[in-house]
Amino acid sequence: MSAAALDHVGVVTRDLAATASQYDRLGFTVAPFAKSADGRIGNRCVMLRRGYIELMAVADASRGSATLDRFLARYAGIHIIALAIADEVSEVQRLARASIESTAVSFERSVDESDNHAGIARFQLIAAPEQPEGRINLVRHLTPELLWQETLLAHANNAVALDGVMVASADPAETAARFCRIAGCSVVPDPTGGYALELRQGRVRLLADAASHVLPRIVGLTLQTNDANAAIAHIVNKHGISHRALSDALVVDADEAGGAMLHFVGTPAA
Repeated sequence: MSAAALDHVGVVTRDLAATASQYDRLGFTVAPFAKSADGRIGNRCVMLRRGYIELMAVADASRGSATLDRFLARYAGIHIIALAIADEVSEVQRLARASIESTAVSFERSVDESDNHAGIARFQLIAAPEQPEGRINLVRHLTPELLWQETLLAHANNAVALDGVMVASADPAETAARFCRIAGCSVVPDPTGGYALELRQGRVRLLADAASHVLPRIVGLTLQTNDANAAIAHIVNKHGISHRALSDALVVDADEAGGAMLHFVGTPAA
């Protein structure tokens, strides 16, 4: 079993305010606007009791971001998967044994641009070589208390955890082999076909999809609710948000969530 856990995903959008509004309409509490990369990139996060979703866009058009521009040239949606680690030194050594060159770097960003006293979130970050599917980062939070604030963890849709990420590929076996080396975990068969990375918490599912016009790509998320999806079902019906039932999940279409398909899977209310 890997020591890594699913930490967060990065949803890259052209219009951060519009995408944040979509998530607010879906019943998420969206964190205040913050900046990173010397102010070139802006983000707003959806913090969950386990994991989070980072909504990202260019904040300074005069300088821009070559990375985000490259992502958006392919599609708007999920381009980053971040895995939580406990020790960046040992992870760099592990990656070297797997013939993957990497370096741990210090990274920081603001927490709330409107509040000078909100603090600076700090991380240790290992960016693996960019993959065709997107970017995989290994991250250790140095200031988790600044991000996981209790006021940000209550959501009207009763979402509590980021449980999974879905990656579409024409060759999931080949994708699984590469992801396994980066994450340092075993690969298991996925119940619906394809493969999954067996993480300490959460899963990255690598699924066959020969029909999509943009492959490979990170297509969606699985989010756990604590009320058997009762609240999110009420919200999407009330607001006329495009959705469908799929097995035990309520699925919100990607167009309603910044290009990320959202699978809500509920546990019974306590």
